[in-house]
Amino acid sequence: MDTNIDFKNIWKQQTSNKPNLEELLGKLKKFRNQNLRKLILANVALVTTSILIAFIWYIYQPQIITTKIGIVLVILAMVIFLLAYNKMFMIFYKIDQTQTNSEYLQSLYVVKSKQKWIETTILNLYFIILFLGICLYMYEYTSRMSFGFGILTYVITCAWIAFNWFYLRPRTIKKQQRKLNELINKFEEINNQLKES
Repeated sequence: MDTNIDFKNIWKQQTSNKPNLEELLGKLKKFRNQNLRKLILANVALVTTSILIAFIWYIYQPQIITTKIGIVLVILAMVIFLLAYNKMFMIFYKIDQTQTNSEYLQSLYVVKSKQKWIETTILNLYFIILFLGICLYMYEYTSRMSFGFGILTYVITCAWIAFNWFYLRPRTIKKQQRKLNELINKFEEINNQLKES
């Protein structure tokens, strides 16, 4: 059976259902544009942060090797994340109004697969390297504090990372997955309706 069906042309012939497809294509366009915007903002934020961290290293010249290793690990975490995340750019960029419905569906399956890889493997790696980098970086400065303030600094930092890891990360992932799954389900529903007719 031919799975490369041009749904837009079929929908043009069915005027009663046309608004539903228009709405779905609008949601797809909105999803694409939101993800492209997030991608650009992530690049700007992480590249700026990496440059700022390198600038701080240059200006303040840390004395202990752990601080330098910490800075390298923090920047490395950001570079690894961006390299993986930027692979999504071409996938989102290629989703446009000229595709057939099956091409939209295939693009969404690819997005879902890549997103899952980023949400699990890459984010885990990112957080582990970032956590180690921050802990190593802080050692030089917390060692100059009193023992109580040093421990408090580490506790606050670890609590912030834990909050991001256990609360913000899962909520963000669920929200992204829900939007993507809604789109996939609607395109699959249209696909199934046309196969049955």
